[in-house]
Amino acid sequence: MTQADAARWAPDDRFIAAVRARFPVEPEMDRVLTAKLRDRASGAHRPVGLDELVDSTRTLIEREIGPDFQISRARWLGGGASKLQMAFDLHWRGLECGEPRVTPMVVRMQPAASIVETSRRREFEMLQAMRGVVPVPECYWIDELGEIMPHPAIIYALAQGVAKPRARPSVQVTGIGTNFGPELRPVLAQQFVEHLARVHTAPAATLAGLTAFEPAAVGSNAGIVRQVMWWRRVWEEDRPEAMPLVELAAQWLVANAPVLDHASAVHGDFRAGNFLFDEDSRQITAWLDWELAVIGDRHQDLSWLSGHHFGHFAEDGRTFLACGLLPRDELFERYEKASGLTVDPARLKYFRVYNDFASCVHMLATACRVAMHGKSHQDVLVAWLASIGHVISGALRDTLEEVL
Repeated sequence: MTQADAARWAPDDRFIAAVRARFPVEPEMDRVLTAKLRDRASGAHRPVGLDELVDSTRTLIEREIGPDFQISRARWLGGGASKLQMAFDLHWRGLECGEPRVTPMVVRMQPAASIVETSRRREFEMLQAMRGVVPVPECYWIDELGEIMPHPAIIYALAQGVAKPRARPSVQVTGIGTNFGPELRPVLAQQFVEHLARVHTAPAATLAGLTAFEPAAVGSNAGIVRQVMWWRRVWEEDRPEAMPLVELAAQWLVANAPVLDHASAVHGDFRAGNFLFDEDSRQITAWLDWELAVIGDRHQDLSWLSGHHFGHFAEDGRTFLACGLLPRDELFERYEKASGLTVDPARLKYFRVYNDFASCVHMLATACRVAMHGKSHQDVLVAWLASIGHVISGALRDTLEEVL
């Protein structure tokens, strides 16, 4: 093991200072990534039990509203490859101290190490900002530093609905190749496009209120360069070995970073699998997993959701459906009409490189290291995700060959 490899395994102050200096990122993300490295150096991981999580949740809520409440039906919640989630019922009088009620809620807490280290403050703020823009769970409380909870966490309302049709079971990770079927598909597709347009055209005043985010200036490419530095820093912190392809992609992304033409709220993982819908009303009930949200270029979401990994071919065996909903060209055409914004093929290709680059970092660096350290509640899934990183690196190579 080289000295640099040893430093990644147990980062010291010198290593941490070096990566912070080389790869400037948004202040909140600098805090999160620095905390990750210091926690890694602290040693062994201790699993969190359900009783412990209930006790800490009770303490957090009592700090916020006092002791007049009860928690019942606490249980682990499935899904969430990168975060630990517990559902429970809260018996209380609401924030306004009204009539007694029962509110189903969720604790969303990061594990000791995650496939993506993100900020609970940023997720909390973006969820609050999107209330009234698209369906999202109502947020209640946050422990952004893990002062009460075992790790940083947020508490929000439990959203009702399913992520995929019950009549079409799938053993794949939710969102990958989800088939909604010809009956449900057109209804969800219309809402999908409308919601995406609303997110990307959220008022400037809404974006200005996001204190944990750096603004992205129209006429500048500084915002996307900061994002590239974010994942380049994570690569340096987490990679088990060097990979020239990732270095080349980062250099190309900085050298060819497009100037921003419209500042949007960007979900970062807008796709099938990250929305819930009611099978009876056929209405999308909630958009989830805002942890990768940024203020930036709408083409980041558009390129991501139209990728091959989240779609499948229609019943004719020839028409590819982005996110299992619409052909790409039709989706982009509907999006332009709904949003009033254009879809630029050159920017789509740029963000295809960016998304594959970031995915390589997630899979070949962070997922691999999380699995090696054994600090996740989903070690088997994380190890599987690490294995598909090589498929994504092949896609990154092919796209770079097109643009170089």
